Amino acid sequence: MKYKMIVTDLDDTLLNSQGKISETDKLNIMKAQENGVKFVLASGRPTFAMRDLAKELELKKYESYILSYNGSIITNCGTDKNILSETLKVEEIHTLYDFSKRKNVEIITYLDDTIISEDFSSYIEVEVELTKMPFEKVKNFKATVDRDCVKCIMLGDPSYLKEVEKELKEELGHKFSISISKPFFLEITKLGVDKGSSLLKLAELKNIKPEEIIVVGDSYNDLPMLKVAGLPACVENAKPEIKDFCKFISTSNDNNGMSNIIKTFIL
Repeated sequence: MKYKMIVTDLDDTLLNSQGKISETDKLNIMKAQENGVKFVLASGRPTFAMRDLAKELELKKYESYILSYNGSIITNCGTDKNILSETLKVEEIHTLYDFSKRKNVEIITYLDDTIISEDFSSYIEVEVELTKMPFEKVKNFKATVDRDCVKCIMLGDPSYLKEVEKELKEELGHKFSISISKPFFLEITKLGVDKGSSLLKLAELKNIKPEEIIVVGDSYNDLPMLKVAGLPACVENAKPEIKDFCKFISTSNDNNGMSNIIKTFIL
């Protein structure tokens, strides 16, 4: 099979424990793009927090793509234009806020490239550090969030957050797409929007068949895009359930896992 597109998650997949792309991985990604393979960054991260990585990998030069906010936005790096944008209605965000208060977990959203919350904790600090985005602690979340936003994240202790995820899906799963990315991040987007559904839309636009796509991930929010890929692959440090699903398990994110995949299936 001649693969035409590689789609990868960022944190704990492409990025190592220092949050960087290794020089070895960068070299092989560039070689793949030089061979005509489209390289797509797909993450729960906001677009703002992915632009530096896209620049580092020269995605503009090779007209590759960013799938941000768990697939809610697709950006053509060649034109710097969004070709897909899906949002939560303000009323839906307020419903999620009310649920978070009942379950005693924190909630954040994004307004004009600023992270908004009534709280600030070590969990929220992780998101601020990962995204390098401004953070604003507000007195009244619902009054501040007065327009549609791309997604929300509920944050809390991982073991408790799994319980919250179950209850949220039971109560509101018919209204939202819900998935855990990091163990303490419960991500909520518009119903039907995930990395998989957006990837299929992008593939159709590029006239690329699903079987011509390699997807690389490590966690639960990667599963929708792994399910639609011709070659679902993961890094060695992936969650056990993700490993069980994938057809190829590479080396870890700290051991040039992406290079191993590119050398095996592209170069």
